[in-house]
Amino acid sequence: MDPLFFSRVQFGLTASFHFIYPPLSIGLGLLLIIIGLRYLRTRDPKWRQLSFFWVKVYGLVFAVGVATGIVQEFAFGTNWPLYSRFVGNIFGSLLAAEGVFAFFLEGGFLGLMLFGGNRLGPRLWLFAIFMVAFGAHFSALWIVMANSWMQTPAGYVLQETQFGVQAFMTSFGETVFTPSFIPRILHTLVASWMTGAALMLSVGAWFLLRHRHEELGKATIRVALPVFVIFAILQVPLFGARQAENVTKHQPVKLAAMEGVWEDTACAPLTVVGWIDVANQTTYGIKIPCLLSFLAHGDFNATVQGLNSFPQDEWPPLQITFQSYHLMINLGMVFIGIGLLAAFFFLWGRRLWTSQFVLWLLVLTVFLAEISTMVGWWTAEIGRQPWIVWGLLRTVDAGSPVLQGYQVLISNVMFVVLYAILFVLFIFLLNQKIQHGPDPLESLEERPVNTLPDTFREVFRRQARA
Repeated sequence: MDPLFFSRVQFGLTASFHFIYPPLSIGLGLLLIIIGLRYLRTRDPKWRQLSFFWVKVYGLVFAVGVATGIVQEFAFGTNWPLYSRFVGNIFGSLLAAEGVFAFFLEGGFLGLMLFGGNRLGPRLWLFAIFMVAFGAHFSALWIVMANSWMQTPAGYVLQETQFGVQAFMTSFGETVFTPSFIPRILHTLVASWMTGAALMLSVGAWFLLRHRHEELGKATIRVALPVFVIFAILQVPLFGARQAENVTKHQPVKLAAMEGVWEDTACAPLTVVGWIDVANQTTYGIKIPCLLSFLAHGDFNATVQGLNSFPQDEWPPLQITFQSYHLMINLGMVFIGIGLLAAFFFLWGRRLWTSQFVLWLLVLTVFLAEISTMVGWWTAEIGRQPWIVWGLLRTVDAGSPVLQGYQVLISNVMFVVLYAILFVLFIFLLNQKIQHGPDPLESLEERPVNTLPDTFREVFRRQARA
């Protein structure tokens, strides 16, 4: 049993499961701020009622996200010590900054956000919500910085030490603003905002379909639908195109794998859906002529490098890279269609509120959004193989030399069981909150009795009598 294989499976499993939650928390954070601002502007109690409801959902998502994210950092030391040694002098500062500036910032205000709704004033509570949302975005910033350095390393020098070759930072600015960072962080944030909006749309549509909390369901859709539509339209042609240009320039073999291009091709077509025949080096599918050349180079007649221009030992796993990429792209187009359809029904005499077909589409959108973000992450990470740090360190050279295959296999089984239980629990609690719906505002605004001042008064009275 190959410990490296099982270590890769373990990291893919744990990272994929963890990646369900950060996009939700980032997206919900933005929308909670919008809801809070609407309440301050209108003083309409339904917005405050929705704030209480969605803060509870955010707390559940945050708790599971943190619990599953910590596992990743432990895995660096247990399963990938040679990788940790190689990048430690660079990643140490980035991950420390993520912990100090983002995690503590987010966690520090989380208590005020979760329990301060009926204790703080609306403005101070909104400030706590803003700081938690800012912390979630800031956390993503540092994580994407670190991951982007693995994709396009910059601002470093390699030195031979007593522990082997290690990378050392020479420029903090070049390291954090590595060439792939800006396109990737924009792509990640927009996808997260869409995912959070999709969750709100799903819940709002569910309320309308079940004829429960209908006014609150309509208000939820009014907030989430513009966010979803705007970013769905911008994501593929704007932020996705920037990604394609960056991959073309810095990781051309990944682009060739993503599109199944075998030979250098001028006026290269973009495959809409297809299948790679690795044995015959052929890609079958529906293709749009010259579109790949335009997206990659801004020129319909530009030449796109094919896989055969690179050594075969530098090819990523082809089929999964190809299919993951196209599933992400095609779902992006589906989101545009769903968003525009829902917007049309909304503007057409508010017929969205009674169209069961469109409402069911909105209910399903959150599941499609999660799939899209997941396969997008698979495309980036699997497409980077065989490199764990692009061009510097191969994955086969990054694992632990002392781990046994059976040890990692046993831990994999434990993770599958544990994460299955955790996921069922998460879905159960989330469904319970959704089925219960927002609580009446009167019960939410009841302030807990504080007996501490009365206790002091009683002590003072006793002292006075004495």
